[in-house]
Amino acid sequence: MSSSPILVWFRRDLRLSDHPALNAACATGRPVIPVFIHDDTVQALGAAPKWRLGLGLEAFDQSLRAKGSRLILRQGDALEQLQALTRETGASAVYWSRLYDPAAVARDTGVKSALKEQGVEARSFGGHLMFEPWTVETKTGGFYKVYTPFWNMVKTREVEPPLPAPATLPAPSNWPESDTLSDWQMGKAMDRGAEIVRPHVRLGEQAAQTRLAMFVDRIVDGYDTTRDLPGVDGTSGLSQNLSLGEISPHQCWHAGQRARQEGKKGAETFLKELVWREFAYHLMHHTPHLLTGNWKEAWDAFPWHRDPNAPAVMAWKQGRTGIQFVDAAMREMYVTGTMHNRGRMIVASYLTKHLLTHWQIGMDWFEDCLVDWDPASNAMGWQWSAGSGPDATPYFRVFNPVTQLDKFDKNRDYVSRWIAEGRSHPSAQALSYFDAIPLSWKMTPKDAFPAPVVAADEGRKVALNAYENKGF
Repeated sequence: MSSSPILVWFRRDLRLSDHPALNAACATGRPVIPVFIHDDTVQALGAAPKWRLGLGLEAFDQSLRAKGSRLILRQGDALEQLQALTRETGASAVYWSRLYDPAAVARDTGVKSALKEQGVEARSFGGHLMFEPWTVETKTGGFYKVYTPFWNMVKTREVEPPLPAPATLPAPSNWPESDTLSDWQMGKAMDRGAEIVRPHVRLGEQAAQTRLAMFVDRIVDGYDTTRDLPGVDGTSGLSQNLSLGEISPHQCWHAGQRARQEGKKGAETFLKELVWREFAYHLMHHTPHLLTGNWKEAWDAFPWHRDPNAPAVMAWKQGRTGIQFVDAAMREMYVTGTMHNRGRMIVASYLTKHLLTHWQIGMDWFEDCLVDWDPASNAMGWQWSAGSGPDATPYFRVFNPVTQLDKFDKNRDYVSRWIAEGRSHPSAQALSYFDAIPLSWKMTPKDAFPAPVVAADEGRKVALNAYENKGF
């Protein structure tokens, strides 16, 4: 047992530094075999997040090989593959980083129980979150349903300092067989969009660390203002890396704390955004129906439209609503795989309030299109915008996408970057949108920009009328 290998089962933790499970395995001095399993949870991913995961796995394997290790790839049921690997390698332990969505919890609970019954050590570690969801409690022992008290509870908590990357990764004498990543065709559903999105991907641990350092050095001081301006580079831009664990929240938190201590004004706001992510996971853990239905049951009676192919919904998906802020944001997503947070609020409000369309349609569309898709943050964001979620925007708050544009994109830098129609010299980014979208949409830059599907002021009246009729 003292020399038997340890399998480290990687999932959404594709990094070497600040990795408790990997550090614990390496600290034993026993051979370490990094493993990734393409199981049903991977198969269920949308087009963009699955493609981005494939890129992340390729980059992570390169990082491992630079340390004299490698990533073993297997496809199939997670427990069956881990059992096969323990037989093939003689491994007597499996370590992994915890995940918190219901599907992952059910899978991991079953894996841990079955492995232990067979005499295999099975250990799960933190790392994906700063605060385990079950450790943050109200004074009465319950969970938090409102963000501000949650923030006040955790803001002074000690967050473990990031761990360094292991100096060495002990290799086994013989490596087990591995699938070939290209055979999995993880980018197949992206079609021609992959070529357009790829230059905008911030790939891998080193790129994430470089971006964090630049953000803290140049951007965070003005973050209070710049985070709301979609036309400037004013956010951390680390969402895709956090989603796949190419950087840890602990690393971001301590960088933000150093910036705060240096007097950089926007640092606390950055820390609050990291805790908003934690809050989403806290809620997903305690109320997993956040992912599948209205968090507030009263909203089950709301007259949502539910046809994902309705003409108005298709106009929203295609960035052809005739509302510049909405359309620019949707097009940014197709070209870059991400969307500015202000844009996310605007497009979600427009779909759920102006078009009275169920938030799950938008949530599912984002799940297919975002390279930074995250189960908790995506569900929380959509329910917050719709008004059906915890600590949500009030029902009567209907973002006016025209006045929002005047406030946050006064010079129309964002709109000019992403909308080509009606411009004699459209930007390269605006034109690349037409190279990314499905040919079946039959759209060209020479099309006329459409009239609004629902005008900004009209949509507010329609939404408020629906709320009042249902007693909200």
